[in-house]
Amino acid sequence: MDVLRPPLIRIGGRVYRKNLIQEQPFPHEEEEEFCAGPGECADEPCDAFVVEETERGFQSRLEVPSPLYKYIIGKKGETKKRLETETRTSISIPKPGVEGEIVITGQQRSGVISARTRLEVLLDSFRRRQPFTHFLSLPLNQPAIQQSFLHFKEEVLHKCSKDHGVSSSLFQNPAKLHLTIGTLVLLNEQEIQRACDLLQQCKEDFVDQITGGQPLTVEVAGVEYMNDDPAMTDVLYAKVHMKDGSDRLQVLADQLVERFVASGLMLKEWDRVKLHATVMNTLFRKDPTEERNNTMPGKSSFKERESFNGQNILKLFENFHFGEVQLDSVRLSQRFSSDASGYYATSGQLCFS
Repeated sequence: MDVLRPPLIRIGGRVYRKNLIQEQPFPHEEEEEFCAGPGECADEPCDAFVVEETERGFQSRLEVPSPLYKYIIGKKGETKKRLETETRTSISIPKPGVEGEIVITGQQRSGVISARTRLEVLLDSFRRRQPFTHFLSLPLNQPAIQQSFLHFKEEVLHKCSKDHGVSSSLFQNPAKLHLTIGTLVLLNEQEIQRACDLLQQCKEDFVDQITGGQPLTVEVAGVEYMNDDPAMTDVLYAKVHMKDGSDRLQVLADQLVERFVASGLMLKEWDRVKLHATVMNTLFRKDPTEERNNTMPGKSSFKERESFNGQNILKLFENFHFGEVQLDSVRLSQRFSSDASGYYATSGQLCFS
């Protein structure tokens, strides 16, 4: 990484520069040093959050999900102690597992602002490392599509089972066929509720206008691969497009991501949402319980993947027709879960009609 071009982190409309330093991470905890970049507010009142004046000085309250407390505390409390010493503040953290507010107090307003700013940068960094817990999805698991998918699986295994790496363990669970719009890290009930509320706000602001209050009819047809070499395929997906030839589904997905990114609930990964339905994935090979979810191009996995030769599959099933689907809702789906239908458990949803 070029030390002259350090990574930038955006929080609350401000941009911070992350210092690149020599670190010695502990086995179970990691600590990082940050400093504010251009436009910093470490020593001046900051409009991004509230600093209250009290009888004993100043304080600022920060809502933080309990799973992130440990990163503020650090190994043997070292991160918290360092922040308190360097900013001349006191940082009060709720007990482990108890949801609440972190309270920063200090004699000087500038010290409270500095501590708050550094905490937010630190928390943002560690939040980015958390595996996603939920995702916005469009279910494709209607009975007719499931039947077509099972026929596709049967034909692929019949005609291509001798191709390198092809096996039945690679195929998606038909009950969980879906399109992923974007992934989220929601660490407590309050954040889940925020996401649900935002979905409903999106419905009022632009979704109803795009859908006209009616389901969207899409066609699922054809297969494509994500990596550069079809002989070394990791993800094979079914392509989707609007039956009427419009781009309404793409516009809907892009605007949802834009709104969730702006709220801070989602990280922006791509310029546009790649609408696709994963049908084969090498992540499924070793662990049948592995998340039946999209693996986006460019994303690495901690698991060693054994690619498969998809050349014959792409040639024989290039135009395979899975069927048409009436998309009638966007779900806030919970990772590693199932409901009575076999689909992901739903934490909230936005209905088109």
